[in-house]
Amino acid sequence: MTYRAPTREHLFVLRDVLNIEAYANLPSFADASMDTVEAILTEGAKFVEEVLAPLNAVGDKEGCVWSADNTVKTPTGFKAAYDQMVEGGWVALGSDPAFGGQGLPAVVNVAMSEMISSANMAFGMYPGLTHGAYEAIRAGGSDAQKALYLPKMVSGEWSGTMNLTEPQCGTDLGLIRTKAAPAGDGSYRISGQKIWISAGEHDLSKNIVHLVLARVEGAPQGVKGISLFIVPKFLPDANGEPGERNSLVCGGLEEKMGIHGNATCVMVYDEAKGWLVGEENQGLRTMFVMMNEARLGVGVQGLAQGEAAYQAALAFAKDRLQGRSLTGPKNPEGPADPILVHPDVRRMLMDAKAVLEAGRCFMLWTALHGDLQHSPDEAQAQKARDYMGLLTPVVKAYLTDRGFKICSDAMQVHGGSGFTEHFPASQYLRDCRITLIYEGANGVQALDLVGRKLAANGGRAVMSYFAEVDQLVGEHEGDAGLQPFVDGLKHAKAQLQEATYWLMQNGLQNPDNAGAASTDYLHLFGLTALTHMWLLMAKAAQARIAAGDHDPFLSAKLVTGRYFLERILPDAGGHLAKLKTGAETLMALPAEAF
Repeated sequence: MTYRAPTREHLFVLRDVLNIEAYANLPSFADASMDTVEAILTEGAKFVEEVLAPLNAVGDKEGCVWSADNTVKTPTGFKAAYDQMVEGGWVALGSDPAFGGQGLPAVVNVAMSEMISSANMAFGMYPGLTHGAYEAIRAGGSDAQKALYLPKMVSGEWSGTMNLTEPQCGTDLGLIRTKAAPAGDGSYRISGQKIWISAGEHDLSKNIVHLVLARVEGAPQGVKGISLFIVPKFLPDANGEPGERNSLVCGGLEEKMGIHGNATCVMVYDEAKGWLVGEENQGLRTMFVMMNEARLGVGVQGLAQGEAAYQAALAFAKDRLQGRSLTGPKNPEGPADPILVHPDVRRMLMDAKAVLEAGRCFMLWTALHGDLQHSPDEAQAQKARDYMGLLTPVVKAYLTDRGFKICSDAMQVHGGSGFTEHFPASQYLRDCRITLIYEGANGVQALDLVGRKLAANGGRAVMSYFAEVDQLVGEHEGDAGLQPFVDGLKHAKAQLQEATYWLMQNGLQNPDNAGAASTDYLHLFGLTALTHMWLLMAKAAQARIAAGDHDPFLSAKLVTGRYFLERILPDAGGHLAKLKTGAETLMALPAEAF
C-alpha cells in the first residue's frame, strides 16, 4: 500500500468551503493565493509520499537506539529525511518571517502537518514539537531569547521539546518537584527528572532547546508556583552557536506500543543551566501556549492516522477476493468478488470516509479561526479566540477517538492479514493509540470542555457558536438540494443545546453530573461540528454543480454527506440520552464492590 496525500480534499476545503483568499487583508494571507497554496501542497505531497512514507515501517521496526553515552540514534533514513525537510523549508511554513519563517497561515500549515503525520507520524513529531516550543518562546520569551533561539528553531537547525511530566505527576502539574535555583548571574540551575519527553534526545538537529517546568525555591505550592525555563542541550556561545554541553542527559528510552521512530526519553537535569521565560511562577500560562498548539496537533495526528489506515483498508478491499456479492457476481471472470462488494465492509469504509472528510474540514475550519485571532477587526478576533478555547478539546479528543476507531475498523477490513506485520494496519492502530492519551487524556479534555470552556465569559463562546449555526440553517432553510443537511444540523444543534442547558442546571448542583456527562457531551459536540461541516461542504459542492461542474468528486461528496446524516449522526441521540442520566448509578458502587 502506498500513501497518497489527499491534496484534492485540502484544496476543496481551502478554496470552495473556507474561501481563504477572502482574508487577503490579513498579513499571513497576503501571499497565500490559491495558486500558491496549491503549488505548496502539491510539492509537499511529493515530499511526504516519496521521502517520509517509505520510512514509516522502517521507523516502526528499527525504533530509536539509546547508547550508554546517553545519545540516541534515530532509525535509518530519518536524519537524511530531516535534512531534506529543512533544506526544502517545510519546517518554516507557518512561522514568522521576522525569524526566517515563510509566514503562511496556520490553516495551510495544518494541511501540510496532516500529510506529514499520515506519511510518518513518529517522524513528524520532531518538527511538530519544535514548532510548539517556538510558539511558546515567541509568546513569552524576551527579545534577546527570541533573537537567539527562534531563527535556528524556525530553520530546523535546532529543535525543541516540552518537559512537563514527572514520575509522580502527569495531568496534575501542581505536583512537580523539579527545582530551579537562581545562580546569581541571571540564569538558574535546574535539577530533577522528567519522563515521557518526546524527541528529548536524537541525532537530527545540532541542538535541542528544552522548555522545562520547574519550581523556584520558595515558590507557592501547586500550579501557582510553577516557572518555565529554556534549558538547551548545548549552551549557546558568544556567536549563538552550540558550545559547552549542558548538565542534562537522556537517561533512557521508553519501550512503547507504537511511534517507535520517535525517541520518548527519560530526561535527567543535574544543575543544568537554564533561563527563565517570562516571570517566576507564571510558567504554566506560557507553557499552555505550547500545550494548546500540541493538542490541536494531536487532533491532526488522530485524523492523519485514520486517513492512512483508511487508504490501506480501501486498497486491500479492492484487491482481496472473498465470496460473492449478495446481489450476484461482480467479478464473474474471477474465482470470487473483491470484498468491497460486501455491505459490512462498505459500512466500515463509508464510516471512515464520512468522518475523515468532515473531520478534515473541521480541523481546517478551526485552524482558520486560529489565524483570525490576529485580525485587526476586534469582534472577529474575539470570536476566533473564543472558538479556539472552546473547540481545542473537541478537536483533540473527538478526532483522536474517531481516528482510532477508523484504524481499528481498517484492521477489521484486513481480516487476519491486518493482525500480522505484513500489512500496515497494525502500525497505524498502534501509533494512533497514544493520541487519545498524551497532551491531556481525552477524558480530561472532556472535563475541560464542560468544566471550564462552556462557562468561560458567561458562556459567550458556545452561545456564539449556536448563533452561527442558527444563521447558517436560516440562510438555507428553503434550499431543497441542501434540506437533508439543513435538517440534520438543525436537529443536532437542538440536541447539543439541550445537553448544554442540562449541564448548566445539573452540573452545578452536583459536579459529578458534569463529570459523568462530559465524554458524551464532547462527542455530541463533535457530531454537531461535523454535521456543520457537512452542510458547508454540501453547499460548496452544490454551487459548483449548479455552475455546470460535473466532476464525479462533487457528487461523491454529496453521497458521502448523506451517508453521514443517515448512519453516523443518529449516535447524537444516544449521547444525549446517556448524559442526561447523570452520575447516580455511575458513582453508586463503593470501591470494594468493583
